[in-house]
Amino acid sequence: MIGIITDSTCDIPEYLLEQYGIVVVPEVVIWGDEQYRDRIDLQPIEFYQRLAVDPVYPHSSLPSLHDFQEAFHHAIDQGARELIVLTVSSAMSGTYEMAKTAAKLLNIPATVIDSKGPSMSLGWQVLAAARARDSGADITSILNRVDQVRKKLAQFVGMDTLEYLQKGGRIGGAAKWAGTLLKVKPLVSINHRTGLVEFVGFARTRSASVDLLYCKFIEQLKGKNLRVAVLHGNALEKAEALAERIRKEHNPLELLINTTGPVLGINTGPGALALCGYSED
Repeated sequence: MIGIITDSTCDIPEYLLEQYGIVVVPEVVIWGDEQYRDRIDLQPIEFYQRLAVDPVYPHSSLPSLHDFQEAFHHAIDQGARELIVLTVSSAMSGTYEMAKTAAKLLNIPATVIDSKGPSMSLGWQVLAAARARDSGADITSILNRVDQVRKKLAQFVGMDTLEYLQKGGRIGGAAKWAGTLLKVKPLVSINHRTGLVEFVGFARTRSASVDLLYCKFIEQLKGKNLRVAVLHGNALEKAEALAERIRKEHNPLELLINTTGPVLGINTGPGALALCGYSED
């Protein structure tokens, strides 16, 4: 059996984690003197409600060596004799390096993969690995499948403000725009080669921001049979409306909606919308 491990930034809906037996290592949110395990001690809706009013700004921390060891042994206890570990982009977090350190201490083979992205950029690769495994693929075929998906991925995030990305320190190539764009609605993308955030454009109204997000995302995808995830920062109605537009115009093979978790929400803030996906063609 091949165990699949990931971290909590993956934003995969809970029912899919359970369906494929994916073990999740929680990242950590530090808020003042308190620490919370992502999606365990601090749920997304509670997080966004507090973020909007709390003058203390939270920050995140990667899982500990013990956290990874605990997750690895949980997978082994479930019967795993080999592990595939997929993490958030190494350019955004030290999670990848911590996972590699923990993997070296195991007495079974473990392959650690840098997803080169956050959220469902990571999530789609994790699901691809789990589905390939369940179809009977060996390690080499699974890793090839993950690589194929990563090369096809598109992820765009539309925010109500650049403020949270700037405060969270994950602004990457968008840094030079920070001073002039705080009053507009920026759109950023994930570069899946570098694993960094890149500035794409901006809009002055919410509706224009959603249109820009949609158009840039669809423009980058190639082929049909789309797998698409709509992520949101406590903005379910907006996410559902965007998902319905995608469903009507593109009839995707798979369409998911989920709330962006607390660790990533630190950087994108309340009201953010994201699209992430790829084409199976």
